[in-house]
Amino acid sequence: MLINELKGNALDDFFQGILTLESIEECYAFFDDLCTVNEIKTLMQRFQVAKMLYNHKTYCEIEEEASASSATISRVKRSLYHGNNSYDVIFRRMQEQGDSSTE
Repeated sequence: MLINELKGNALDDFFQGILTLESIEECYAFFDDLCTVNEIKTLMQRFQVAKMLYNHKTYCEIEEEASASSATISRVKRSLYHGNNSYDVIFRRMQEQGDSSTE
Protein backbone atom coordinates (compact mmCIF):
# COMPACT_ATOMS: atom_id res chain seq x y z
CA MET A 1 0.00 0.00 0.00
CA LEU A 2 1.37 3.36 -0.99
CA ILE A 3 -0.35 5.06 1.91
CA ASN A 4 1.84 3.09 4.34
CA GLU A 5 4.47 5.79 3.89
CA LEU A 6 2.07 8.20 5.62
CA LYS A 7 0.85 5.77 8.26
CA GLY A 8 1.07 7.04 11.81
CA ASN A 9 -0.76 8.93 14.54
CA ALA A 10 -1.53 11.99 12.41
CA LEU A 11 -3.14 9.97 9.61
CA ASP A 12 -4.98 7.76 12.12
CA ASP A 13 -6.31 10.93 13.79
CA PHE A 14 -7.41 12.32 10.41
CA PHE A 15 -9.29 9.11 9.52
CA GLN A 16 -10.84 8.92 13.00
CA GLY A 17 -12.11 12.45 12.47
CA ILE A 18 -13.70 11.55 9.15
CA LEU A 19 -15.35 8.49 10.71
CA THR A 20 -17.15 10.77 13.18
CA LEU A 21 -19.10 12.49 10.39
CA GLU A 22 -22.73 11.43 10.66
CA SER A 23 -24.51 12.90 7.64
CA ILE A 24 -24.11 14.10 4.08
CA GLU A 25 -24.49 17.68 5.36
CA GLU A 26 -21.59 17.19 7.80
CA CYS A 27 -19.50 15.78 4.94
CA TYR A 28 -20.32 18.80 2.76
CA ALA A 29 -19.27 21.18 5.54
CA PHE A 30 -16.10 19.29 6.48
CA PHE A 31 -14.80 18.78 2.94
CA ASP A 32 -15.68 22.39 2.08
CA ASP A 33 -13.45 23.47 4.98
CA LEU A 34 -10.72 20.94 4.16
CA CYS A 35 -10.39 20.93 0.37
CA THR A 36 -10.40 23.26 -2.58
CA VAL A 37 -13.20 22.88 -5.10
CA ASN A 38 -10.73 21.34 -7.57
CA GLU A 39 -9.54 18.78 -5.00
CA ILE A 40 -13.12 17.74 -4.31
CA LYS A 41 -13.85 17.54 -8.06
CA THR A 42 -10.82 15.28 -8.52
CA LEU A 43 -11.85 12.93 -5.70
CA MET A 44 -15.46 12.93 -6.85
CA GLN A 45 -14.48 12.14 -10.45
CA ARG A 46 -12.27 9.22 -9.40
CA PHE A 47 -15.07 7.80 -7.27
CA GLN A 48 -17.55 8.23 -10.15
CA VAL A 49 -15.14 6.48 -12.54
CA ALA A 50 -14.72 3.60 -10.08
CA LYS A 51 -18.51 3.19 -9.79
CA MET A 52 -18.87 3.19 -13.56
CA LEU A 53 -16.08 0.62 -13.99
CA TYR A 54 -17.65 -1.46 -11.21
CA ASN A 55 -20.89 -1.36 -13.22
CA HIS A 56 -19.03 -2.49 -16.37
CA LYS A 57 -19.24 0.77 -18.30
CA THR A 58 -16.87 1.17 -21.23
CA TYR A 59 -14.02 3.66 -21.40
CA CYS A 60 -16.00 5.65 -24.00
CA GLU A 61 -19.06 5.84 -21.76
CA ILE A 62 -16.93 6.88 -18.79
CA GLU A 63 -14.98 9.49 -20.76
CA GLU A 64 -18.27 11.01 -21.92
CA GLU A 65 -20.30 10.82 -18.69
CA ALA A 66 -17.54 11.59 -16.18
CA SER A 67 -15.39 13.80 -18.40
CA ALA A 68 -12.45 11.66 -17.34
CA SER A 69 -9.29 11.11 -19.34
CA SER A 70 -8.23 7.61 -20.32
CA ALA A 71 -5.25 8.04 -17.96
CA THR A 72 -7.58 8.72 -15.02
CA ILE A 73 -9.79 5.78 -15.96
CA SER A 74 -6.75 3.52 -16.23
CA ARG A 75 -5.40 4.64 -12.84
CA VAL A 76 -8.75 4.07 -11.15
CA LYS A 77 -9.18 0.71 -12.90
CA ARG A 78 -5.81 -0.44 -11.54
CA SER A 79 -6.91 0.46 -8.01
CA LEU A 80 -10.34 -1.10 -8.50
CA TYR A 81 -9.05 -4.45 -9.73
CA HIS A 82 -5.55 -4.66 -8.24
CA GLY A 83 -5.75 -2.47 -5.15
CA ASN A 84 -6.90 -3.09 -1.60
CA ASN A 85 -10.50 -4.07 -2.52
CA SER A 86 -11.74 -0.92 -0.79
CA TYR A 87 -13.97 0.10 -3.71
CA ASP A 88 -15.60 -3.32 -3.66
CA VAL A 89 -16.22 -3.02 0.09
CA ILE A 90 -17.77 0.43 -0.32
CA PHE A 91 -19.91 -0.43 -3.35
CA ARG A 92 -21.21 -3.64 -1.76
CA ARG A 93 -22.11 -1.73 1.41
CA MET A 94 -23.82 0.95 -0.65
CA GLN A 95 -25.85 -1.75 -2.41
CA GLU A 96 -26.80 -3.27 0.96
CA GLN A 97 -28.00 0.17 2.06
CA GLY A 98 -30.16 0.47 -1.03
CA ASP A 99 -28.08 2.76 -3.27
CA SER A 100 -29.31 1.76 -6.72
CA SER A 101 -26.50 3.67 -8.48
CA THR A 102 -24.07 0.86 -7.62
CA GLU A 103 -26.18 -1.85 -9.23
